[in-house]
Amino acid sequence: MRWLLTFVIAVIGGFAGSAVWSYAGFGGEATRTYLMANPEVLPKAMEELTKREQSARIGSLRADLELPFPGAVLGNPNGKVTVVEFTDYACGYCRMSVADVKRLVKENPDLRVVMREYPILRPESVDAARMALAAAQQGKYAEFHDAMYEIGTPDAQTIAEAAKRAGLDMEKANAAIASGTLDSFLQTNHQLASQVGISGTPGWVIGDRVIDGAVGHEALASAIAEARES
Repeated sequence: MRWLLTFVIAVIGGFAGSAVWSYAGFGGEATRTYLMANPEVLPKAMEELTKREQSARIGSLRADLELPFPGAVLGNPNGKVTVVEFTDYACGYCRMSVADVKRLVKENPDLRVVMREYPILRPESVDAARMALAAAQQGKYAEFHDAMYEIGTPDAQTIAEAAKRAGLDMEKANAAIASGTLDSFLQTNHQLASQVGISGTPGWVIGDRVIDGAVGHEALASAIAEARES
């Protein structure tokens, strides 16, 4: 694949200075010899390629990614730094990350966490996601979000209990869900996840980076600091 070789050579140029570029036959025996002698360059090149591809995808989708469903935001709604989290209420790793997000919000008064319901693990995840959006419409997203993760795996009973704890007007919530209007937002979330390369939960978009999994407070804080500086 010549495009990969071209990219590798370009990256090597950054790592190794002008030595490789002095070879007039660009991509020939001198490059092969260099790669054989310095195989550690290849993983670095692929890592850089992945970063560039992610950055390009995120850049073209940033406005859509950072535009929340009204009310589905944690932290400062007008914050200068945005974290996008794709989450599923049936996801144990998402549950583990709740405390990390709370800590990050406390540490960063200008942090805006755009929550994207991404129900992929079980049918009841979709029901919980719909109720979360109905809660957002009533200004009670955080209350439902926290209650749902505290109670446990979503099913009809736990979703109803979380809605009760959040203080939802159930008549309004059920009407919103029955209307089907919330499903288009869930479909948008699936499309965005696919476009930026998120296939599981939790999935994060921070700055120009996509981060998979419950990576913990320190990794998320580091990504936020990097996004703040860029």
